[in-house]
Amino acid sequence: MPDVVIYTTSWCPYCRAAKSLFAAKNVAFTEIDVAKDPGLRSEMERLSGRRTVPQIFIDGNAIGGYDDAQELDQSGELDVLLSRSSPGS
Repeated sequence: MPDVVIYTTSWCPYCRAAKSLFAAKNVAFTEIDVAKDPGLRSEMERLSGRRTVPQIFIDGNAIGGYDDAQELDQSGELDVLLSRSSPGS
C-alpha cells in the first residue's frame, strides 16, 4: 500500500474533497493540518513548492492538490499510482 500524505486545513472544502476521494478508494492516508503550525506549513511549501492546501503526496512524490488528484483519477493514473508498492514494503 502506498504512503499517502495530505496537508490540509480544517476549513478547506478542497481538503475535504481530497480526503473523501481517497476514503472512497479505501486508501489510508496521513492528514497533516497546517492551520496552527507555521512549521508544518513551511514544510509543506518546501516539499511541494506550493502554498495552497491540500497538497497530496504519494510515496513522497507531490501530485498537487485536489484538482490534480481528480484529474489523475479521471484518467486512471491515480489508481496506477496507488497500486504501486511503497519503497521497502
